[in-house]
Amino acid sequence: MNEHGENELGWMLDEALKVPEARHAILLSADGMLRAHSRGIDRDEADRQAAALSGLQSISRSTSEFAGPAETPWRQTLVEFDGGYVFLVAAGPGAYLSVSASENVDMEAVTYAMQKLVDRLGKELTSPPRQNTGSRT
Repeated sequence: MNEHGENELGWMLDEALKVPEARHAILLSADGMLRAHSRGIDRDEADRQAAALSGLQSISRSTSEFAGPAETPWRQTLVEFDGGYVFLVAAGPGAYLSVSASENVDMEAVTYAMQKLVDRLGKELTSPPRQNTGSRT
């Protein structure tokens, strides 16, 4: 997020929260920088969670050999708590999407909504920036 486009993708993240019992959504970069957050979570908390989720993703990727051959790609991480879940998936080159949810959430519905959102975000994240050449031809 930059100061002019503060949370410009936040509205898209709100789409993932249409699943009953989904709480918050965060889009982060691989280095832990917050790219966007859903409404209902303030910027400071979203920043803190983005940093933590980046570390979680890194640890998950480094344990991939435990699941299979060394070249086994990381796809998602799920963390379960007494009160709910945290889902973390790849959302494009160097970007990750995370959704938190209560313990009563339909896990399949959340992961489906996240994958649909990743498809939409992919188009936004990979669109080339507009360039103003200054000419009016």
